[in-house]
Amino acid sequence: MPLPPSHRFAAVRHLVRNPTLLQASSARNRYALNVLRSVRFSSSASSHGSASSPMNLRGVSIALLSGFVLTGTWYYRDELAILTGLRHPSTSATSVPAVASPASTQPPDATPEGRRILAVDNAGIYTGTLPASAPLSKESADGRKVVEMLSPEEATKKLRRNEESYLVNRGRGVFRYDVVQIPSNDPIEDDHCEKIIEIPGAVPADDASASNDWMFWGVFDGHSGWTTSAKLRQMLIAFVARELHSTYKASIEDPTQKAPPQEKIDQAIKDGFLKLDDEIVNKSVEKVFKNPQKVVAAETLAPALSGSCALLAFYESRSKMLRVAVTGDSRAVLGRMGQNGKWTATALSEDQTGSNKEEEKRMRALHPGEEHVIRNGRVLGGLEPTRAFGDAFYKWAYETQVKIRTQFFGRNPHPYLKTPPYVTAEPVITTTQIEPENGDFLVMATDGLWEMLTNEEVVGLVGKWIEEQKARTAAAAVGTTEVPVPNKSSKGWFGGLFRGKKAAAPEVLPVENGQAEDTTGQRAPVRVKQWGVKMEDERFVCEDKNAATHVVRNALGGKNTDMLCALLTLPSPYSRRYRDDLTVEVIFFGEGDTSGNVEINEEATASRQPSKEKKEKEGGEVKAKL
Repeated sequence: MPLPPSHRFAAVRHLVRNPTLLQASSARNRYALNVLRSVRFSSSASSHGSASSPMNLRGVSIALLSGFVLTGTWYYRDELAILTGLRHPSTSATSVPAVASPASTQPPDATPEGRRILAVDNAGIYTGTLPASAPLSKESADGRKVVEMLSPEEATKKLRRNEESYLVNRGRGVFRYDVVQIPSNDPIEDDHCEKIIEIPGAVPADDASASNDWMFWGVFDGHSGWTTSAKLRQMLIAFVARELHSTYKASIEDPTQKAPPQEKIDQAIKDGFLKLDDEIVNKSVEKVFKNPQKVVAAETLAPALSGSCALLAFYESRSKMLRVAVTGDSRAVLGRMGQNGKWTATALSEDQTGSNKEEEKRMRALHPGEEHVIRNGRVLGGLEPTRAFGDAFYKWAYETQVKIRTQFFGRNPHPYLKTPPYVTAEPVITTTQIEPENGDFLVMATDGLWEMLTNEEVVGLVGKWIEEQKARTAAAAVGTTEVPVPNKSSKGWFGGLFRGKKAAAPEVLPVENGQAEDTTGQRAPVRVKQWGVKMEDERFVCEDKNAATHVVRNALGGKNTDMLCALLTLPSPYSRRYRDDLTVEVIFFGEGDTSGNVEINEEATASRQPSKEKKEKEGGEVKAKL
């Protein structure tokens, strides 16, 4: 029975997990979106493009193409086009680019005939239009979750919901940092923290300045829960700062030293990491065994049972030295302007996973004869990062795990467990001399970002964003839309930076090409392969005043607003199949104002963020404990 006009809608089926399903098959082609019990349709099998090339889709109208999500890994049927009243311009098969032209990627406005929706179940994702008169349900009778597709305006609002930006008016090498978080898990398992600690002049110094700033930025990628990353947000900087303070203080007693040796500073950071992990994993067990109440055990052991990677940047304003400590697979990349006007991307960390050959070599040396110490690129076949906080089931002795299981209903020890601990929180540390006068910047992010963009793309996107801010500031300074050459007296944040550098073409990122990721200990962005995105297509836009939000927008689709809207519409837990939690920080080095305070940059900060006074109070508490 044909559908009434008010109940016609289009649907597409996502095949991202197995592109070979694009092969013709009557069984595989019988997918349809059944949102309302009264709305049904069926269709016969139809042929599709070659399975070897999921990028080759048959010709469709612009209206139907705009319904595609994760372009290049979806397919459609002729019958679906007929159901919506859409007809192909010709009956012959044609090739459609994986990323359509800007005109075709803009989602259509809602009409009285229907609203754009997204439906998800355990088998996949569906998109289409729902009759305007039909109510949206949270869950349909067959178990699918049905949600209305976000509009571009709503997607932007969601992108900016957790953005923060701060102006560091201390004149000590950092003048701004931007942060954004986009959850995929519910609640988000990522976390972050930032603190500035003023060190009095009694600490050894190379000059006679009264004080020195220690600036910290931390990004924490939790897994199997949020409790470990929350613990790191609360305590990691304090643990590291105490160790650093002890190390620097000891140098006062040695008149031959103006500052601690580099290796001692690195060791202090490592000690801070390891002492906190010992607190999380081992001290917690001791407390629980002394007070074996199950309620106490659940609260005390929670940060040990989940896990988290950690990425911590430590900048010393006097020496202008930046140290990046990484435990896990979050990543830090430095952007630096070259003489040719392009940025270079320098990774300041390596992804510590079972797929990293150096990490696998280290693990096998520590556990000789254990075939499964790294299995399928994972520790004991289960955990991907080889270094992490928490993850106690990869660290506790067998006897401890049995006792936990017996007394507190814990899980069984891993069948491959022989010589724990297999996972360590000890970080690898890199040291870099920062050049604030040249406008260096640092991007820190959890692995969710690097699954979608290369190091060079991220640095190029920030570089393009800086060009846009510079142009906007310069134009505002003279009250015109024309952009003059900026100078050092410009009041804007970027007005005096990169003077005389020629801006890149609108669709070209101003960045030098880098090495292939497999030669640098870092993984390639797997999501673009999953989504079928062509690297050479025009993908990027510049629409945000927060640099971190700008990077995330382009990671999730950029110009392809359909992809962006769909990825942000997906509810948890289904969203986790297609994107991870995202936490991104962008730190801009340079000499800003010298008023001495840190203030919220209102235009790049969501209105619901807590006051900076609270953040400064938290920083003061750390200082008081040193």
